[in-house]
Amino acid sequence: MSAGERDNGTLVLYPSPGMGHLVSMVQLGKLIVSQGFSVIIIIVKAHYNTGSTDSFIARVTSANPSISFHTLQPPASLPHNPSPHHEAHAFDLLRHSNPNFRAFLLSSPPRALIYDFFCIHAVDVAKELAIPCYCFFTCGANVLALFLHIPVLHNLIPKSYGEMGRTPVNVPGLPSFPADHMILPMLDREDEAYKGFLYTGLHLPDFDGILVNTVEELEPRALEAITAGRCTLEGLPTPPIYCIGPLITEGRENIGQVDCIAWLDTQPKGSVVFLCFGSLGLLSGEQLKEIAVGLEKSEQRFLWVVRSPPGDNPAKLMVTPPEPDLDVLMPEGFLERTKDRGLVVKSWAPQVEVLRHESVGGFVTHCGWNSTLEAVCAGVPMIGWPLYAEQKLNIVFLEKEMKLAVAMKGYDQGLVPAEEVETRVKWLMESDGGKELRKRTLAAKEAAIAALEEGGSSRAALARLVSEWTRPR
Repeated sequence: MSAGERDNGTLVLYPSPGMGHLVSMVQLGKLIVSQGFSVIIIIVKAHYNTGSTDSFIARVTSANPSISFHTLQPPASLPHNPSPHHEAHAFDLLRHSNPNFRAFLLSSPPRALIYDFFCIHAVDVAKELAIPCYCFFTCGANVLALFLHIPVLHNLIPKSYGEMGRTPVNVPGLPSFPADHMILPMLDREDEAYKGFLYTGLHLPDFDGILVNTVEELEPRALEAITAGRCTLEGLPTPPIYCIGPLITEGRENIGQVDCIAWLDTQPKGSVVFLCFGSLGLLSGEQLKEIAVGLEKSEQRFLWVVRSPPGDNPAKLMVTPPEPDLDVLMPEGFLERTKDRGLVVKSWAPQVEVLRHESVGGFVTHCGWNSTLEAVCAGVPMIGWPLYAEQKLNIVFLEKEMKLAVAMKGYDQGLVPAEEVETRVKWLMESDGGKELRKRTLAAKEAAIAALEEGGSSRAALARLVSEWTRPR
C-alpha cells in the first residue's frame, strides 16, 4: 500500500450499474487505497444497457492489487416495471439485491460502506448491521442541493414537471431553472423513477456523511445552502458533506497507438473541437447529418465520436446499439471533403487522453458530470448539449452559476440546426467570448489542482474521512 505499512482495514464500495458511476467509484477506491485501506467494489449485473464494463474492471483489477470486485449472486428476480427510464430499473434492481448484499456483509463486515445514491434502499442493511454508511454523490453539489430539496418541491408542486414547461423552479443556493429541465426521469410524477428519486431525497439524511465529487471552490453557493440546512425538508438533518474531487480517470499509458491520438498529434495546438456525448448519448440520424453540415461549414478542425442512432423499437431502448455505418449516417461526400481537417471515429474514443491533448481547444459535451470534470481538469472550454439524466440541469448550472460553458441553442427543441452548430463552434474557437471562456476554464483547472494538493480543500476533506474511518468502533 502507498501509505507505508498501514493496514486500516477494508471499505466496501457499492456503485450502481453503468460505466459513469463505476468509473467514479473506482477513482474513489484508488483514493481510499492511497490512505492505507483495502477496497472491495460490489458489482450487480443489470438487465439493461449500461455500457460495457468488463474490460475496464479487468484493467483495474490487474493494476490495483488492493482493489477487488465482488459480483452479487444469484441475480435478483425483478417484478415488472413499466417505466421507460433506466433509473427506475436501477432503483428496482438494487433494492431487490439487498438480500445478497446483506449475506455478503455478514460474511466479512467492513469498516465502512460507501454507496452510490441509487443504492439508497441498502441504507437499512447498514443500519441493521451497525456499519457506518456514506453516500458517494457522483454528480456535483448543485445537483446534490436539488436532491436534498426534492421532498420540499414534492410538497409544494402538485403537478408533474413535464406539464409545467418553462415555469421556473427555485432551490436554495441554485439559479432558477425551467421545470422541463428537471432530471429527465422525474418529469412524470407518476413514474416509478420519480418515486425512486423522492425516496432518495427523503433518505439521503440517513447517511453518516455524503462524499461529493466536486471542489468546494467551484460550487460555493450550493454548498453553503446545503451545509446551512436550507435544502432539506424541515426536521430532517443534513449529514456532514465532504468535497473530495475532482476524481477522474488518470488516462492510460501507450495510448499513442490509438488512431485518433495519432491523428491529434498532427494537428496544430488548440485547434481541434472534440465532440462526444457519453456512453449512453444517442442522437437521431437527422441530427447527426445536421452536425456534419455545421462542422463542415464552420471550417474548424474536429474529432467527432459517432454512435448509431436509437432504434424505433421501445423494447430495445436498453440494448447496446450496433456499430455505426458512417457511409449511411454521414452526408454524401462529407468524410472525403473533411478528411484533411476532421476525423470521425466509431462509438468510442479515450476521452481523458483526448481532452488532455494539446491539439484540443474545445469540447462539445452532453454535460455528464464526469465529462465536465475531465474538461475542467484539462482546461478545455465546453459547449453544452445535454441529452439525458440530470444534464439539462448541469448546463444551467455550468452556464449561469459556474460560467464554464455555453449552451448549444436548440438542445431542448428536438433538433439543433446545422447553422447553430456552425455558429457556436466558430464562436468557441475564434471569438473574444470564446477566449474569455477559455481563461475561466483554466482558472477552474488551477483551483481543482490546488484542492488536491497539501493544504487544499479536497485533501483536508479526505483527512477528516480517514479520521472517521479509523476511529475505534
